[in-house]
Amino acid sequence: MSTQIPGIIRDLLADLLKAPGHSVRVVAPDVGGGFGGKASLYQEEIVVSVLARRLGRTVCWTGDRLEDLASTSQGFDEIVDAELALDNDGRILALAAEVIGDIGAHSIYPWTAALEPVQVVSFMPGPYRVPTYRGHTRAVATCKAPTGPYRGVGRPISTFVMERLIDMAARRLAIDPAEFRLRNLIRAEEFPYKVASGIVWDRSGFVESVTSACAAIGYATLREEQAKARAEGRLVGIGIATYAELTGIGSRISAAPGMPINTGTESATIRLDSSGAVTGNFGIASHGQGLETTLAQVIADELGARIEDIRILQGDSAVVAHSTGTYASRSAVLAGGAATLASRLLKEKVIRAAAHLLEAPVEDIEAAGGMVFVGGTDRSLTFREIAKAVYSELGRMPKDAREELEVTKVYDPHFGTTTSATHIVALEIDPATYKVKLNRYVVAEDCGRVINPMIVDGQVHGAVAQGIGAALYEEVIYDDAGRLLTASLADYAIPTASEVPAIKTVHLETESPSTVGGFRGMGEGGTIGAPAAIANALADALAPLGAEIFELPMTLERLYRLIEKVKAGAQGE
Repeated sequence: MSTQIPGIIRDLLADLLKAPGHSVRVVAPDVGGGFGGKASLYQEEIVVSVLARRLGRTVCWTGDRLEDLASTSQGFDEIVDAELALDNDGRILALAAEVIGDIGAHSIYPWTAALEPVQVVSFMPGPYRVPTYRGHTRAVATCKAPTGPYRGVGRPISTFVMERLIDMAARRLAIDPAEFRLRNLIRAEEFPYKVASGIVWDRSGFVESVTSACAAIGYATLREEQAKARAEGRLVGIGIATYAELTGIGSRISAAPGMPINTGTESATIRLDSSGAVTGNFGIASHGQGLETTLAQVIADELGARIEDIRILQGDSAVVAHSTGTYASRSAVLAGGAATLASRLLKEKVIRAAAHLLEAPVEDIEAAGGMVFVGGTDRSLTFREIAKAVYSELGRMPKDAREELEVTKVYDPHFGTTTSATHIVALEIDPATYKVKLNRYVVAEDCGRVINPMIVDGQVHGAVAQGIGAALYEEVIYDDAGRLLTASLADYAIPTASEVPAIKTVHLETESPSTVGGFRGMGEGGTIGAPAAIANALADALAPLGAEIFELPMTLERLYRLIEKVKAGAQGE
């Protein structure tokens, strides 16, 4: 099935059907994207299983586009009333936020109806020093599709609100928006930092992301170019958004709100078989992130194997004892951490076996590139030769020296780790058509130790494209009778390649102090930073007219009505 959580689905179906666990197997093949919408249990998955048992035959359920848009969980439906208090020097004194979240007709398993409203209010202070914070949230049931996880989960809203407040305050106090952020961001010497909502940020490049993004886009020059464009009457804006998110969450965060399942651990089984091949079994489920490549790289680095000898099995509830899946920017942190621990332990076993075969002390043995060798000599063995000796050539290894060349490790990062980034976008509004053109876009992100820069770039670019959709295009619309009006891709607008600018990515690569391997999650970041950055750029472009941006998506129609309203007000005066 097309799911992000094969392990969760397997466990629940086994319980509901009162069936032996081995009789239920959930396989997620090459899924064309997940984005959170495929991270929940849906009714049809239960119905198909019940019907298959009742009829004693294969049952297939296929949903069309209309059914999918009408019933798949939705996200980002909040109304927020927020206030920010500052001193005359532009330093934050207090923040207050009242959040009302539309959670649809019913709760969604396993995340519950509280998932998004709670995260909106919890992450509102962001990466800033906020001495006093009062946050209150309410979840309201309506006749709409249920609210569930969608890439970013609550943080796009909290970031949009906080970053709009930051820019509004900077304009009120006549302080440059970048400088305003630098005055209020949590600094390196203050980590770990516990924000007023209770979230703890470990060390991350908050300040560095702002300075790096400004340098990459040529911020000072960009402001000069903007001044010239404004003198010509053009609506040109520059927007900044800085955010922090908790990624790779461990058992402490999973258990704290009373989650009905464990989402805080991940397991890895690494095996060297008799042919010398290495197999890694994982509970995660890749749906386009290149996790097979990423995890193979981790194993190759830690074990000393050749990457071409490594096979990754994932997306199958049968390959490990327990799994949940891939969501919440967790897979590189948790699966990568489990892979690191298991590979290190397996490497110790391989080296002990090689030490016996090569008649050398363990401390003199090294492994790299699929070879195990005695340092400073030409004596070596391949992984294949060692495996053959351990498994098949029993005469070469005494009984007490034979190693079991398979290791399973479970990894729990306990709290998780902090990922942060700064987005800067330069855009222009066409005064005749109200079309928004994104001219330049830079992301400076800190996802810890980068495993594969190309994959990280791809994740950033894809997420920013989704963030552009949330900022300018994508909206689920119901009429007054509750009928869905955006029931096809003819009505539900998404950005195409022509609306997505070239995106420059800067990797800060500050290794996480809280995770094995120093990894941080980063799959959701673009959807968190992009809406706020674009909203700030729109407000900056409209500043000469005296307009503000308080709502997303800022569609062509909304932008037209906003500008015409401001013009009408000016004429009335």
